[in-house]
Amino acid sequence: QVQLVESGGGLVQAGGSLRLSCAASRSIFSINVMGWYRQAPGKQRELVADISRTGTKNYGDSVQGRFTISRDIAKDTVYLQMNSLKPEDTAVYYCKADLPGYNYWGQGTQVTVSS
Repeated sequence: QVQLVESGGGLVQAGGSLRLSCAASRSIFSINVMGWYRQAPGKQRELVADISRTGTKNYGDSVQGRFTISRDIAKDTVYLQMNSLKPEDTAVYYCKADLPGYNYWGQGTQVTVSS
């Protein structure tokens, strides 16, 4: 099992930046993949970015070149640096941990980008 706690969301103007954090209750090096997903009202949850245990990163097409996922293994924390934010990035952002046989989700953090 793992508990995930997201933080760092908020209100920002278009073109601005935010950094989200996801703190895990166990070593993230023991987790196959950790990722960030988002869900806007009326839309399906979508992948933003993820990072594997080996450090391989993967990004959604809409955030490629603007967002960066990283991790601090010593702090058991995964980050999402979001730059050049657009109104269409507005959503609840969720942290996800993939463990054998089950996926765990955080409670989510709201990101609102004003135009």
